[in-house]
Amino acid sequence: LVEESSRWVPLIRLAISVEGETERDFVNSVLVERLRPIGIEPKPILLGGRGGSITVPRVITEMANLAWSHDAVTSLVDYYGLRRKEQRQVDELEQAIYQGVMQRLKGRRLVPVVPYVQQYEFEGLLFSNPDAVANVMRASKRQLEDLRKVRSHFTTPEEINDSPISAPSKRVMRIFPDYDKVLHGPQIAIRTSVAGIASECPRFRVWIARLEALSPDLS
Repeated sequence: LVEESSRWVPLIRLAISVEGETERDFVNSVLVERLRPIGIEPKPILLGGRGGSITVPRVITEMANLAWSHDAVTSLVDYYGLRRKEQRQVDELEQAIYQGVMQRLKGRRLVPVVPYVQQYEFEGLLFSNPDAVANVMRASKRQLEDLRKVRSHFTTPEEINDSPISAPSKRVMRIFPDYDKVLHGPQIAIRTSVAGIASECPRFRVWIARLEALSPDLS
């Protein structure tokens, strides 16, 4: 049970299948602050207990297994790092994951299944607030200008990716060679906040809204 506004609400146990430590820390340090007050307890779980080497079948298997011990399941994996995509776009991959999980469960376990594939990469979300990146990385004026220049070339941060050499993380590392995904990524996200990211990233905003809809207050 979670206390909110001097009353008690049921707790929804939300399993989040994540691909790496950065995503795990993002859930534990940022997403939890958004969901816990409305009765949702997110629990990030590394794929296979170790993350890495992400494929659609692996995500399906993990989410289906988690569905048996949680009240809802979702995922947080990068499109950029997803192997064997077979030229499918983000929405197609999410639909394939959803169908795969439901087929595995075969109606024996009915819980909300909300697949989410980040387009293109977690670092894309960090461009929602270049000033937050600059603050964490102690950027020079030139580095801040470079961050803002990257952001200005795209309608939303989620569109930042022209090729494997220009993925969001590669762009950040070119500006900040000492950027550490696991160390700095969650710190930047904390300074940006879920609301700040959602205001700039439409797909992320829809995902957060779907998770918030799991709240016992809205049932």
